[in-house]
Amino acid sequence: MLNIMEVHETNKMIEQEKLDVRTITMGISLLDCEGSTVDELCESIYKKITTYAKDLVSTGQAIEREFGIPIVNKRISVTPISLVGARVCKCPEDFVKIIHALDRAACDMGVNFLGGYSALVSKAMTPAERMLIESIPQALAETERVCASVNVGSTKTGIDMDAVRLMGEIVKKTAEATADRDSLGCAKLVVFCNAPDDNPFMAGAFHGVTEGDVVINVGVSGPGVVKKALEAARGESFEVLCETIKKTAFKITRIGQLVAQEASRRLGVPFGIIDLSLAPTPAVGDSVGEILEEIGLEQVGAPGTTAALALLNDQVKKGGIMASSYVGGLSGAFIPVSEDKNMIDAATAGVLTLEKLEAMTCVCSVGLDMIAIPGDTPATTIAGIIADEAAIGMINQKTTAVRLIPVIGKGVGEIAEFGGLLGWAPIMPVNPKGCETFVTRGGRIPAPVHSFKN
Repeated sequence: MLNIMEVHETNKMIEQEKLDVRTITMGISLLDCEGSTVDELCESIYKKITTYAKDLVSTGQAIEREFGIPIVNKRISVTPISLVGARVCKCPEDFVKIIHALDRAACDMGVNFLGGYSALVSKAMTPAERMLIESIPQALAETERVCASVNVGSTKTGIDMDAVRLMGEIVKKTAEATADRDSLGCAKLVVFCNAPDDNPFMAGAFHGVTEGDVVINVGVSGPGVVKKALEAARGESFEVLCETIKKTAFKITRIGQLVAQEASRRLGVPFGIIDLSLAPTPAVGDSVGEILEEIGLEQVGAPGTTAALALLNDQVKKGGIMASSYVGGLSGAFIPVSEDKNMIDAATAGVLTLEKLEAMTCVCSVGLDMIAIPGDTPATTIAGIIADEAAIGMINQKTTAVRLIPVIGKGVGEIAEFGGLLGWAPIMPVNPKGCETFVTRGGRIPAPVHSFKN
């Protein structure tokens, strides 16, 4: 538990520096859900989720009131649905029935999002996995709170380029299916390489098959707290800078640990991991970009940005792992353009480009995240961008992801509005040169030589 001094520090961080616990996510295994028909399976899924998660939101609200710690989201993640529905689903429309059951459960439980409409196809696709992927545009257009993800590569297996090509088409079709909402469906769809089994953050959360029946994972945030701490280190050496970030990350993670333990105890559910990622919001003073500028950049995207982000990411992890025995998920610094005011400003000014963001993903937690691009961007170009990010993850043995939003009917310089935590974003230019011949070759990019460690 926190001591008196930590309580005072915590109150200050909450009241003045926008500290919050970004999410309590309950992971639920659906592997034991049964049904000889799709309708029976949907009912079994709905029943299990609503049984396990019936007290999730009320427990989170009680912890907020009693400890004074804001908990922004209460979420659920489930077993990848391509596995759960493989036996009874015979067409993409069958999987759409399942996502409607998931969405109904999420709405009835009052959670913000439910993740796990997912397929893991880093080596090849089964018929069920292909059907789920093909269902994504309709599924996301017809539901409100369910998020989808597809893992197309890993360091151990290489990159499934057939899946990459298909995901380029699926992203474009999802954009078209939600064109009336600035292609919002794509904000609920992420393409991974090396996806973790225990990520509590959306849109990429799912309950991995290595997990138990039910678990509580917590994602903490606090860019504003780090920014405020660094103000006292202006002009100091890198040694002082790093120590400041580490100590601050430790304090932030301690808050997450407290919330996780309380939620676990009250719900009677095992504690899984703390994801200590710095997750920004569009609000002023809650920006990872602002931290990078406090470190010494004139604006995010300037020379030195990648080095500053690498430093930040590493020190956040070093500080966080001392505060909790179970750190997992993604952990580090997120750089979602639409959800970070300073990133938005830099992208609008043309200082932060797609190519610079790709370079930054080599050293941060995720990848190209919440980036709006012209609606007429070809599906093969989207696939090429996905392949580039997957290659970074595969070679560097880290998680990378792509959440691109081709906003139908809009072009470079226009604005896409997504609302809430998803924010808004300027439409960023994409390299006009094509890669169709590359992404349509078919087959798999093999795993790198350093993957062979058995």
